[in-house]
Amino acid sequence: MSSDPSDPIVSARLIRESPLGTDLSDAQCRTLAAVASSICLDQGAMLLEEGHTDDALYIVVSGRLEVFRTAAGAEHVTLQNLHDGDLAGILGFIDGVPHSAAIRADGKCELISLSRADLEDLLATDPKLVFEVMRALIRAIHRIVGRMNAQFVEMSNYISHQHGRY
Repeated sequence: MSSDPSDPIVSARLIRESPLGTDLSDAQCRTLAAVASSICLDQGAMLLEEGHTDDALYIVVSGRLEVFRTAAGAEHVTLQNLHDGDLAGILGFIDGVPHSAAIRADGKCELISLSRADLEDLLATDPKLVFEVMRALIRAIHRIVGRMNAQFVEMSNYISHQHGRY
């Protein structure tokens, strides 16, 4: 993973096009871009380790990330693939809980990283910006929970049609 000061800075356009930029003004996009950083990952590079904590939020700009958990026998199970515009590390960013899964690059990836401390520093100067970012995170979580509920119903229907109700 590389995040070097000589790397290109995050543009306000990238923030605007991300899920965080939906309700932000152009000035707020520029403010958020100024505290965000750009990260490039090569194939197989780890972004997050299962069980570790991290206070950063990641936005996939380009590429694909594999979200997985280690199963018995050192095998891993893919839980999800993240693509352009998806968010990673939301719960760790919000409350610092250890990650329940690991995330690694499935090819070359470009991401935006935003640290919790940098967002909290904006509370004094632009609380509306912080509110809008947190609202965008709640929307993302809501979509994830909705997708999980739909998958649960689909799986439940499959089991009940195949084997009867348990």
